[in-house]
Amino acid sequence: MALVLLPLPRRDFDPTEAAVPWAELKRRGHHVRFATPDGLAAQADRRMIEGSGLGVWKPLLRANANGRAAYAMMVEDPDFKKPLNYQRAGEGVIDGLLLPGGHAPGMREYLESTAVQAMVANAFERAIPVGAICHGVLLVARSKGSNGKSILFGRRTTALTRSLELTGWILTAAWLGNYYRTYPVTVQAEVMSALARPTDFDAGPPAFLRDDPDHLERGFTVRDGNYLSARWPGDAHRFAVEYSSLFESH
Repeated sequence: MALVLLPLPRRDFDPTEAAVPWAELKRRGHHVRFATPDGLAAQADRRMIEGSGLGVWKPLLRANANGRAAYAMMVEDPDFKKPLNYQRAGEGVIDGLLLPGGHAPGMREYLESTAVQAMVANAFERAIPVGAICHGVLLVARSKGSNGKSILFGRRTTALTRSLELTGWILTAAWLGNYYRTYPVTVQAEVMSALARPTDFDAGPPAFLRDDPDHLERGFTVRDGNYLSARWPGDAHRFAVEYSSLFESH
């Protein structure tokens, strides 16, 4: 059984990207601990759960039934209710690190946390399985190795693509403003700036449909050694299965 750490911000993380991999890890018998800035239980982006304010795009943009069901189970997990704080989590020895994303403003304290970035750098230096999806890849890109360069320098990755990010923004900007734009620079642009070569970023095929347990082929991931990345909630099931499988060969 592996011990996997899943850090989260206080609020606004994506429910699908956290809960679907959590559910798969638990199904395989692994132990998942959570960490938040203050050691209090995190809250997902309510808009992604309820669909409030998404207008006619609610069926397309909010978490689907699979994501919502997994989240409902995760919030009842005793470890979710009693997370570690970032400092204490960084002092522990773990077997894997799982980094979900999210785009609402509350994500910034997680994406900009030097404590979590240190966890990421340590995990890469130890060569333990690291999984990052969507904005979670941005956190990895911002984490520096002992050489002062991004942990992703010289590695292959994917992340939330420019087209996916801007589509969500364009569809809702008239009434939600920059809700889908966490930063002025897109995730893809910042991640690519941390890579050794532009070709190390793989945007994958067009993301028209979300994956599910019966259609993993709809999802897209990029693996580089013990590092696995994915783009958006629509890749979450394939990402969950492939990340969990890393522990079987580690």
